[in-house]
Amino acid sequence: MVQVPAKPSRHRVAVWRELRRAGAVPVSQGTWALPATDAFRAAVERAAELAVEGGGRVAVFDVEPRDTESRVLIVDAFTAARIDEWREFTADCGKFQDEIAKEIAKEKFTFAELEEEEQSLERLRRWFRDLKKRDVLALPEARTAAELLRACARTLDGYAELVYTAVHGGPHGEVDPRTG
Repeated sequence: MVQVPAKPSRHRVAVWRELRRAGAVPVSQGTWALPATDAFRAAVERAAELAVEGGGRVAVFDVEPRDTESRVLIVDAFTAARIDEWREFTADCGKFQDEIAKEIAKEKFTFAELEEEEQSLERLRRWFRDLKKRDVLALPEARTAAELLRACARTLDGYAELVYTAVHGGPHGEVDPRTG
């Protein structure tokens, strides 16, 4: 349970962002749910620190659902939150592949562009690791996301080969006239 004064709002937002980043789901006004495991403990402690910095407080309780309906309520909330995150991730994987296709179509084969795309792939990899950590339900969407991430890596590898060939010459050492 989180209690943070409404003003200034930055403290409430900081707590909210920390809890969301950890994978917590809102249960009701000021009440969040997270699995009671060590993997989430640091995030709860950080959220509590942020609340105190904002003049608020956090109370943490370990609870167990009394019945199937209560358990389903929480599992459904976690499932919906994770599915939304996986969908957003897979959409970004599609954007990544579209971006590389656009660069190939424009024949933009530069190391600077390759480096930018490598950074984008690394961001996707970090995001995937973060999502995987909080997907305690091991949803099938995670497997789909993993396949898409591997496809992104293959796409980048293909683009890297095109850049290398364009910059350093073709298979027989010829230099591409477009890049000198």
